Amino acid sequence: MFHEIRGIRSPAAPTVVLSAGLGGSGSFWQLQLAALEARYRVVIYDHAGTGRSGGTLPAEYTMAAMASELATLLETLEVRQAHLVGHALGGLIGLQLALDHPGLLASVLVVNGWAVLDSQTRRCFEVRRDLLLNSGVAAYVRAQPLFLYPADWLSRHEAQLVEEQRHQEAHFQGSENLLRRLQALMACDLRTRLPQLDLPVLALSSRDDLLVPWPCANALAALLPHGETHIMPYGGHAMSVTDPETFNPLMLAWLQRHCTEPV
Repeated sequence: MFHEIRGIRSPAAPTVVLSAGLGGSGSFWQLQLAALEARYRVVIYDHAGTGRSGGTLPAEYTMAAMASELATLLETLEVRQAHLVGHALGGLIGLQLALDHPGLLASVLVVNGWAVLDSQTRRCFEVRRDLLLNSGVAAYVRAQPLFLYPADWLSRHEAQLVEEQRHQEAHFQGSENLLRRLQALMACDLRTRLPQLDLPVLALSSRDDLLVPWPCANALAALLPHGETHIMPYGGHAMSVTDPETFNPLMLAWLQRHCTEPV
């Protein structure tokens, strides 16, 4: 998988892995890199089948496969333990990785994630899937910001959204890959295994998230032996993009609490 190492290069530095959501691109985290690079060894990557990580995904793709791919990458990079910050699907990858490879992660920060798919999230995913199948890639990409960003933010960033739409259409991961990733995400149910997870997890949510209702974070944390929650009042589903001034300090405070390795 395509990846980059940013920030401190020394293997002795605490390692933070940034895992994106359904889009899969490491570029999702551009507004977090400056905040992290001075203190951490930062790994960003494009999920298999997305962005610069090409290839066709298998028909029966699963969240466990996504976690296994990340575990292989970290092994290749000789990362013995890391902290993971994951957005939605990326957060679920982190939880799955922690369950399947105990000890590899020291902490997980799940951004607008869940333990099992909520009915509202399912409805949104079904609408997006139907747009892709019935109206094509352009319609899917054009509708995507409606699920990610608050309405007032959308109206203030029209030029950015137009450019983003052009870029995403030009670099689309492919309908087949997207549908297989979406199927794996919708099928993921971690409720029975989460009580086994013996590491700190922060479920960070946004109160105005249209795609994932904020109570999903509370339900996720309640299943975890060391689960915590924090609710941002604003930012929508992608609040790391819309409100990094609030998000980044919360992320840094969490990492500083749990990074005990020497810098």
